Amino acid sequence: MIASRSALPALLLAILPSAAQAQQAAPRPAHPIVLHAARLLDVASGHIVSPGEVLVEGDRIIAAGASVPHPAGAETIDLGNSTLMPGLIDAHVHLFLHPGAEDLQTVEESESQRTILATLAARDDLMAGFTAERDMGTEGAGSADTSVRNAIDKGLIPGPRMRISGNAISILGGHEDAIRYNPAQHVLANADYANSGDQLVEVIRQQRKDGADFVKIYETGADSMRGGEFHTPYQYTAAQLKAAIDEAARLETNVGVHAQGEPGTLYAAQAGVASIDHATQLSDQTMQLMKQKHIPAVPTFVIFEYFADHAANAEAAAREHAMLDYKIREFKKQIAAGIPFAVGSDVGPFAHGTQAREFELMVKYGMTPLAVLQADYLNGAQILRWQGQIGELKPGYYADIVAVPGNPLDDITAVEHVSFVMKDGMVYRK
Repeated sequence: MIASRSALPALLLAILPSAAQAQQAAPRPAHPIVLHAARLLDVASGHIVSPGEVLVEGDRIIAAGASVPHPAGAETIDLGNSTLMPGLIDAHVHLFLHPGAEDLQTVEESESQRTILATLAARDDLMAGFTAERDMGTEGAGSADTSVRNAIDKGLIPGPRMRISGNAISILGGHEDAIRYNPAQHVLANADYANSGDQLVEVIRQQRKDGADFVKIYETGADSMRGGEFHTPYQYTAAQLKAAIDEAARLETNVGVHAQGEPGTLYAAQAGVASIDHATQLSDQTMQLMKQKHIPAVPTFVIFEYFADHAANAEAAAREHAMLDYKIREFKKQIAAGIPFAVGSDVGPFAHGTQAREFELMVKYGMTPLAVLQADYLNGAQILRWQGQIGELKPGYYADIVAVPGNPLDDITAVEHVSFVMKDGMVYRK
């Protein structure tokens, strides 16, 4: 794990990418591009089309299938024995976190330093094939993610298309508050405070003014295992969450919640959130509501695995592994119940650009490769409010396209080895 970032120049020298990694996108060509590969994933039908081709003009897909028109002057890029797929979606990232002591990053690192690191994280995620992401809180850096998103949108830096929330929202003394420090030091919280429905609305309005695309709320925490059972206190009632959701709807956006277990997960489902992230413990009633309202769970297995494998001591490791084991058992129940899922990794505490392992773990613990990919593309696009624009290789969609070796329906780990990345019709990795 990485220690404190007191010497920024040295840090940047240590993490600057290789020449191959650092390539900027080639300028968007004026001529059409035809991508050709051995296979193409038709997301909606779940079929592999062979061979696969995609015709791109500007920033949009014009045609996709076994063969497409080859207009005069078109450039053909032959990607060989690979599968063409939409760009990957990560519905739960933290651009402003890196491996190391998470709570100390706010204390030891300036906002400008963290913003520089966030731009590198965005680049690493894009190069790994993630062309759309939802940043679930800057963890104390306020609205600094607005600048990162805007710089990406303007083409100043490489990165995924982003939905950002600024700070997450929490109660005083709740999850991500600085509660273990000397009170006289007045250590800042990693979230914005709201202690009632009215305060939630007020904070949402301020965050919107500062550039937030959506709302992230901490609904549960802190978590514990007692006698083999999972426990986590709730932070907001269903009525308070509904006030936030109504305000978000007025602003034409939505609310995602950090909600690990009952009764907070039930309150989130009753209120009608866009997603329940982590979702370690879901009652039958909660799962029924999630099915009725099509509220995806975002399991974030990678972060649980990472914390279990990188615990500070044996006692902490045993606690984290017990929580992961419990989560796996509950996940199998959730699959059997037929609730919707989306794919989010909680990347940040572990290295950006490595989060495609989430797909592998969701398959390992019970889903099929196709089900995980459809959850990522279809439900991920819904959560990020880009449905009909990303997540499928269809005419009119953004030209966000990746290629992976082999067939991901046979081996989901193919998504961990992306060999080609196009976003907005521009090639970032080839």
